[in-house]
Amino acid sequence: MKAILIALTLAGMFLLTSATKKVEKPNLVFIFSDQQTFDMLGCYGNKQIKTPNLDNLASQGVLFTHCFSNSPICTPFRGLLLSGQQTLYNGTFVNDKPLVPGHGKKFAEVLRDEGYNTAYIGKWHLLGGDRDRPIPKGEMRYGFDEVFASNNCHVDFRAGQCFYWNEEGQKVFFDKWEAYGQTDQALQYLESRKDATKPFALFVSWHPPHDWGKFEGEDGLMHYKYDAPDELMAMYNRDSIKMRPGIENTPDRRRMVQGQMAMTTGVDIAFGQLMEKLRQLKLDDNTIVVFTSDHGDMLEFDDANYPKQYPHDYSCHIPFLLRWQGKIKPGSTTGLLFSALDIMPTVLGLMGLEVPKECHGKNLSKAILTHDENAVDYIPIWLYEGKGFRGVITRDYTFSTQKGATEGSLHSVLFDRKNDPFQVNNQFSDPKMAAVKEKLWALTQEWMIKYNDQFWEQDDFMKAATDEQWNNSPYIRPVDILK
Repeated sequence: MKAILIALTLAGMFLLTSATKKVEKPNLVFIFSDQQTFDMLGCYGNKQIKTPNLDNLASQGVLFTHCFSNSPICTPFRGLLLSGQQTLYNGTFVNDKPLVPGHGKKFAEVLRDEGYNTAYIGKWHLLGGDRDRPIPKGEMRYGFDEVFASNNCHVDFRAGQCFYWNEEGQKVFFDKWEAYGQTDQALQYLESRKDATKPFALFVSWHPPHDWGKFEGEDGLMHYKYDAPDELMAMYNRDSIKMRPGIENTPDRRRMVQGQMAMTTGVDIAFGQLMEKLRQLKLDDNTIVVFTSDHGDMLEFDDANYPKQYPHDYSCHIPFLLRWQGKIKPGSTTGLLFSALDIMPTVLGLMGLEVPKECHGKNLSKAILTHDENAVDYIPIWLYEGKGFRGVITRDYTFSTQKGATEGSLHSVLFDRKNDPFQVNNQFSDPKMAAVKEKLWALTQEWMIKYNDQFWEQDDFMKAATDEQWNNSPYIRPVDILK
């Protein structure tokens, strides 16, 4: 009888302990580069580029083959990432317009309120206005409360030229290439978190492989400059570089590609250091690691004038790698249609956290965990900068149009994604594609109606806003001024 009572007592203690045992929340390390197209990684099929650490991440987690930046430009992507809201609603409708505080919790605000230490290191580009100033404390940091080290937006990555603002509002210059200096800051954060008993969320935003100036080429024309530190440039033989289909192989363009691949290798080296630190600190088992980029780079594909701001894959098709050991099958891929708008709600969903009702993006965590590749029919794409465009991406097609369906514009396109993967044949004006184009335009109108987008252009915003709203206020949302 005594033995039975002891057994029952032990069983009760076990049940009580099991019922009250705290479930350990996963940490999050979210890393993104700037202006890195999906094809600038070895794991996406690029046999020229050297990215062993990111390729290793892909082998340990899931690689997304269809991830896109809905609005392929720096500030709009960052607004989508941190709010999960469509651009007309979050304030970041063009570059250098700030993300509007309030109107639902932002990514880091959710994490902070769930007990996470939150840190942000690197390029910000969400303050708006003058780029050369520190980010103020408080609501304009959107929940990144523990560590915040940013230069807002500065494009000279060279040692002695690159810097960050400290909490006293002073510029502190790095004595090494910017991505390496920022990585040192991230390593220090991981080593010396204030409260190691709490879960953490670390966001690291590297500005390379973004262009950082222009150079006069051998052809007498100006080209975007991507030169990297000498030791990185030396890893690539400029004369043997192969170009993407659709780009003429010239010495000046080979220099551009060499520089961007060299910077990307530098990003990969920095990424490897972060992963090694997670391993050393025994944090990798319970840490979700994400790598992506804010948009791609045309690298003068089809003689484009700008590196991004186009509906083409080279502008808006971005890498997305996710590792969560024990939860995500190593070495897997998914063809799920996924976009910047979906990142915040999906990552929060994976972490078991509530998604704010103000998010417009989809929580696709279940689709990822159950390998459902058909959960999304299309991705909306748009650009409000300048004349802009509206469109959609499906598994079969990329479609976009300018207001008035301007022929000959790089913003009015129809590409067959399966039969023309390099997008060298624009079928926008092909009469044989009229029925397809009509269906894709109907899908475009569907999302435009959902967000009350009346094909506004940048001039419309400027006319609707007061001078103070346009130039100074951090509280301008197009949905508030365009009635």
